[in-house]
Amino acid sequence: LALAGRRPDRAWLDHVVDVVGLGSRLHHRPSELSGGQQQRVAVARALVARPDVIFADEPTGALDRRSGGEVLAFLRRAVHEYGQTVVMVTHDPTAAGIAGRAVFLADGRVVGELPHPTPASVVDRMQHLEA
Repeated sequence: LALAGRRPDRAWLDHVVDVVGLGSRLHHRPSELSGGQQQRVAVARALVARPDVIFADEPTGALDRRSGGEVLAFLRRAVHEYGQTVVMVTHDPTAAGIAGRAVFLADGRVVGELPHPTPASVVDRMQHLEA
């Protein structure tokens, strides 16, 4: 937003902050936040500008199950309700299971894909890739 010379839409910012559960921590420095809170700040910063494409590297890696689920639900909403594209890298079958398509990489190469994955189908594919 700063590079574009834009200010955030206050209602949208409040919504994003609510989704990531950081309303009570807005005035804290990064060193005063837990690892999970810092990760949620990164997610909020990525979403608040409403980009066309969101790149997410292990967006739930340091989050508890509830917070991670909320972030994943928000990313899914970003696709379906706001028309954004999410490109997510994850080792978490639950996170991969919300995708419209999962692409599997091994040693930097595409080794498979699943349209409309589920957590179970991701686990199954991962087990077959390791064999």
